[in-house]
Amino acid sequence: MMENGKIVTIPAVATIDEIKDEIPNVRTYYLSFDDKAIDGAFTFRSGQFIMLTVFGEGECAISLPPSPEKDRFHITVRSVGKVTRALGGLSAGDKVGVRGPFGNGFPFDEIKGKNVVFVAGGIGLIPLRSSIVHVLQHRKDFGRVILLSGSRTPSDIMYKYNMKEWQENCEAFYTVDNPTPDWTGETGFVHTLIEKAKVPVENTVAFVCGPPVMFNTVNQELMKRGLSDEFIISTLERHMKCGVGKCQHCAVGRTLVCTDGPVYTYRQIKILGEQI
Repeated sequence: MMENGKIVTIPAVATIDEIKDEIPNVRTYYLSFDDKAIDGAFTFRSGQFIMLTVFGEGECAISLPPSPEKDRFHITVRSVGKVTRALGGLSAGDKVGVRGPFGNGFPFDEIKGKNVVFVAGGIGLIPLRSSIVHVLQHRKDFGRVILLSGSRTPSDIMYKYNMKEWQENCEAFYTVDNPTPDWTGETGFVHTLIEKAKVPVENTVAFVCGPPVMFNTVNQELMKRGLSDEFIISTLERHMKCGVGKCQHCAVGRTLVCTDGPVYTYRQIKILGEQI
């Protein structure tokens, strides 16, 4: 039996209930645990991850995009390696294994009352989705809530079906690098939205996820405006094999991403001795 807050250490079998195509090479998989005791007790924090097993192919670390509460359990995955490509070949009704949750999660108790800025580049919106939904579920606990999302093209915008809802419930801005003739939104890299959104720096925390070039450009722009690197938060992605700090495959400097992370402040990232 599993109790709330406990970690599943041996892969628990889960069924793929539904699959949704998101953008090219990215799909969302809605899962339910076959053991109903686990299905009703599996809890996690925004920013944590699971180890996903595709039987016969292997295991890999996957971020958790659902909100910790009042949200259907799912993962959103891009097919890029052996395990994720094998996952892409599965159908509704097929089985996978789940271990976790692992990692430290985002510090929501510490940032209550602050303005919250989410900045996502491409599929960097996947690990941020959990936090976005969670903050909007507790809207009264925060100040301004701003979402800045940049994508390569309009067809690469993640969670496009949430755009209207998020624009109605927070200050949401979208931009693309390469617009199509029917695109009516902003054009340019995501850091250009910081000025347009009049992002505040007083009493503000920023969650930034995306490719390294985007990540560093956004952080420099935020710090140039006066936001401390202590209040810029992100997640590190490394090749994780065990999830519990034993194999040390995810070591960066003196930290282990699977146990000390994957959530770090930019101040912490800068002293790890390795580029993001």
